Amino acid sequence: MVHLIDTHTHLFVEEFDEDRELALIRAKEAGVTRLFMPNIDDDSVEQMLAFCDAHEDCYPMIGLHPTSVDEGWKSRLERIEHWFRSGHVFYGIGEVGMDLYWDSTYRKEQMEVLDRQVGWALEAGLPLIVHCREAYPELLEVLTPYKNESLFGIFHSFTGTVDDAEKLLEYTGFMLGINGVVTFKKSTLAEVLKKAVPIGRIVLETDSPYLAPVPYRGTRNESAYIVKVAEKLSDVYGKPLGDIASITSSNALKVFRKHREAF
Repeated sequence: MVHLIDTHTHLFVEEFDEDRELALIRAKEAGVTRLFMPNIDDDSVEQMLAFCDAHEDCYPMIGLHPTSVDEGWKSRLERIEHWFRSGHVFYGIGEVGMDLYWDSTYRKEQMEVLDRQVGWALEAGLPLIVHCREAYPELLEVLTPYKNESLFGIFHSFTGTVDDAEKLLEYTGFMLGINGVVTFKKSTLAEVLKKAVPIGRIVLETDSPYLAPVPYRGTRNESAYIVKVAEKLSDVYGKPLGDIASITSSNALKVFRKHREAF
C-alpha cells in the first residue's frame, strides 16, 4: 500500500456530520497516513480542535479565510489571534490568503488580514497555507516584502498558468498543493505542471469536501479520494505511483517540519 498525506482537508465541517468517523477509516484504508486540517473562520475552531484532539494523525491549523473577511473582520481576526496565542498546538497558519472571485468589496481588508497572519507564521515558525482565487496580483503584493524572509508553506489548490507557477516557485520555501482539479477533463493544470513544476515542489491535498477528483466529480470529496490525484500525477510525471506517494509525502513533511517529532 502507498502512504499518502492529505495536506488540506476540512473533515470537521458539517458535510461530514453523518459519517465523519467512517470517512476517516476510509482514508486510512486508502493509505492516507496523515491529515492536515486548516481552519476556516472564528466559528469553526472548536469543532476542528475537538476532532483533531480525539484522533491521532489529524493535525489542526489556525487562520482566517479571506472570504470570512467582512464588516466584522477586526473582531473575527482578534478571536483567531486569541486561539493562535492560546497555547494549543497548531501545525500551520491557514487557511489564509486572497479571494476576489465572489466579491472585491473587502480587497484592502483581505490584504491587511493576510499580512497580519504572515506575521504570525514568521513569529511562530509555522508554515503559511495560502488560498488564492482571482487575486494573484494582490497576493504577491502582500508577499513580495517577505520574499527574503524565512517564510514557508503551501500555495493551496494551485490551478494557475505557467507564469503563475513560475512566480510562486520563486518563493523557495513553498510547495504547490495539487488536488482533484488536475483530473478534470477541461483543466490545463496537468500541462502546466509538466512544463513548469518539478515534482519536488508538489504536495497532495483534497480540499474535501470540495473539488472531488474524477471519477467522483460532483459528489462530496473525502481524503480517500486523494489516490486519484496521485494516480494522475503518476501519468503527468511518468513515475510509479509509489514514487509519487513517497516524494509528495516527503515534501509535506518538509513543510510541517516544526512539529515533525509528533509524526
